[in-house]
Amino acid sequence: MGSRKQIAAEARKEARKNLFVASLNNCPTSPRKMRLMVDLVRGRNVETALNILKFKPNDAAGRLYKLVLSAISNWQEKNEGIRMEDHNLYIKSIMVDSARVLKRIRPAPQGRAHRIRKRSNHVTVVLESRQNNIADAE
Repeated sequence: MGSRKQIAAEARKEARKNLFVASLNNCPTSPRKMRLMVDLVRGRNVETALNILKFKPNDAAGRLYKLVLSAISNWQEKNEGIRMEDHNLYIKSIMVDSARVLKRIRPAPQGRAHRIRKRSNHVTVVLESRQNNIADAE
């Protein structure tokens, strides 16, 4: 590996130390329904996002709630002995991508068949601390 690539790789590795990621793969909810829930919490503080998701009746909200909790536990794993409230965690980015589609057939009139597409998705949550951003700006 050349020196320029190595320097760039080390810079990327250093930048990822401040990001805390959790992902949910092959979630059996359509991406369209999941994006409705994701749009509610994108860019918000973690506590606010958890409160929003906890009281939404949608199935997608429950899955997203557990995913945000997983991202928080990933943050706590890297930052042992530090209070979460002092760091002001927020959802930096949250992405929903389409996953595999299960194709099923439903009988239709006159000997025909209609295709049913059971969609699923991948969700990725990235948390960041606002305290780190303030320290970098100064």
